[in-house]
Amino acid sequence: MINISKERLLNLKNSFNGLKIAIVGDMMLDCYFRGEVRRISPEAPVPVLEVENEFYRFGGAANVALNILKLGGIPFPIGVIGNDNDGRIFLSLAEDSKMNLSGLIIDQERPTTAKTRVIAHNQHVVRIDKESKRYLSNLVEDKLVKYMEDNISNLDGIILQDYNKGVLTPTLIERMTLLASKNKKLITVDPKFNNFFLYKNVSVIKPNRKEAEDVLGIKLKNDNDISIAGNMILEKTNASYVVLTLSEDGIAIFEKDKPINRMPTKAQIVGDVSGAGDTVISTLTMALAAKANIIEASYLANYAGGIVCEEIGIIPIQQDKLFDIIRKDKD
Repeated sequence: MINISKERLLNLKNSFNGLKIAIVGDMMLDCYFRGEVRRISPEAPVPVLEVENEFYRFGGAANVALNILKLGGIPFPIGVIGNDNDGRIFLSLAEDSKMNLSGLIIDQERPTTAKTRVIAHNQHVVRIDKESKRYLSNLVEDKLVKYMEDNISNLDGIILQDYNKGVLTPTLIERMTLLASKNKKLITVDPKFNNFFLYKNVSVIKPNRKEAEDVLGIKLKNDNDISIAGNMILEKTNASYVVLTLSEDGIAIFEKDKPINRMPTKAQIVGDVSGAGDTVISTLTMALAAKANIIEASYLANYAGGIVCEEIGIIPIQQDKLFDIIRKDKD
């Protein structure tokens, strides 16, 4: 049982405000077309969606940046978008959010990563992905590193948010982690399968169950499997901490030569897990930057992930909502 006093919660909440967090990774645009299907197309045996609503939201690393913003921090998204209509929509969303755009590069050689979801009667009909998974050019990579070098002294933390869309190349991973180490900066990682074990000597690596299973080639069926997996990742990455998210089974926290800490999920009703991982890494990083210890930070992140799982769609966590719910649960 984690016992954080209300005074400590208030102190942490206040400490969130103004924290400067860089988010390096795959910036995405989520596009939604909602409507109804009343007929089949005469051109082919497919449903015809009569669009009633069309809207756009941040996805991927951009959603992490939005979570940082809503938690009271100042996000610095570092990545690329394309010179296309999706890129212009992305820039418009960022400007509406008053998000700092100085770390974004418009890459003429690739499209903006966009996921378009077609939804009829509250059910997904199809998803259309527009993306390039090839690695960044050396020129673009050098620009991202130069931006980090110029700004790292002002940062309170760095998140490497990897969706395997080509931004976090092996050399960029190495250069960013070395920069963080040299400048003694907090650096957390939300990894994917490719390059998983290149994230060495970071502050925290936060895989989910599927990512751990895929990269280790084992199924996490019970507590013993979870223990083996977390400790293997800890050993292979030499991270200070591994925070393994386990959906309905909560989270497990691993630290060298320390017992495993487990926390049950805080989601009462799971409506949609989309974006929950983004919220967890955002809250975890903000809390650590606010000088919470790993248990306190994981406690807050676990709550935040549970809250957004109860929502439909990709919704960022709000600072007031997070701390109000935790405080009420303690009453």
